[in-house]
Amino acid sequence: VQLQASGGGLVQAGDSLRLSCAASGRTFSGASMGWFRQTPGKEREFVAALRWTSGTAYYSNSVKGRFAISRDNAKNTMYLQMNSLKPEDTAVYYCAGDRNPYFSARYSLGSTYDYWGQGTQVTVSS
Repeated sequence: VQLQASGGGLVQAGDSLRLSCAASGRTFSGASMGWFRQTPGKEREFVAALRWTSGTAYYSNSVKGRFAISRDNAKNTMYLQMNSLKPEDTAVYYCAGDRNPYFSARYSLGSTYDYWGQGTQVTVSS
């Protein structure tokens, strides 16, 4: 499975963006997919995860209430709707997929995921 992230860009504080993560190669059938972000000099940070079968979503405290993760099974694509963006949301955003068929409680750890997209830059100006 290959993951392709897209949708990043330069926006102003308070604006919205929607990121997409398209899976190709075969239909994604793992337990979960997630979004992480990273800024230079900092560790990769968990943003959100989606339990693939049930659609249950999990968020970091820093984005809860502003971001929404979703999926379109027919398109084999995951989304991250980002609203009320803040300058501190500026980062490269990566999508990831866990090929394990059983959902892991460690969904917020990057080591849980087997597939990674190439990243898309999100820049929020104040």
